[in-house]
Amino acid sequence: MTILQIITPEVSSGRTAELYQEIEGAFGRVPAVVQIYGSSPEILAQQWEGIQYYRHHPRLGAALLATIRMLISQANQCDYCVGFNEAMLINHLGQSPEAVAATKRDPEAAPLSDRDKAMLLLVLKAVQTPSLLTREDVEVVLAHGWTESDVLDAVVHGARNQMADVVINAFKVERDF
Repeated sequence: MTILQIITPEVSSGRTAELYQEIEGAFGRVPAVVQIYGSSPEILAQQWEGIQYYRHHPRLGAALLATIRMLISQANQCDYCVGFNEAMLINHLGQSPEAVAATKRDPEAAPLSDRDKAMLLLVLKAVQTPSLLTREDVEVVLAHGWTESDVLDAVVHGARNQMADVVINAFKVERDF
């Protein structure tokens, strides 16, 4: 059971209710993973702004971002996020359950382009062992056509996901999908 009070859309008010309406308009519902932020409209707004930014990112694609989130969440033992991103990869992005399972065993097996895979591996290294990231690692990704802005955006996305895993695990957010 979730140990922090969830602010549901039905009891929300003010800025939280406004943000929930936007979120429901985009996703058809307000997931529990978002409702956990409902008691702090400022944090909820920051989370929603980040979600919107990455949903419409001009260069970081949905499959790459979902794979980043799934693998970081796997390392953090965040079952909610692993399951959510597995479902996204399979049900919305066309990956097979076998491909997703292979990715979870070995990130290099991810059904992504070489370009996306290079970014994936850099983000995993940056988030999981940040002190080991080198300029050479960045140069490898740049050689695949990414920009330094893309690298920063991808690493921030991974780091934000790690923060979300902490919140979700700490407050024991229950699956609602």
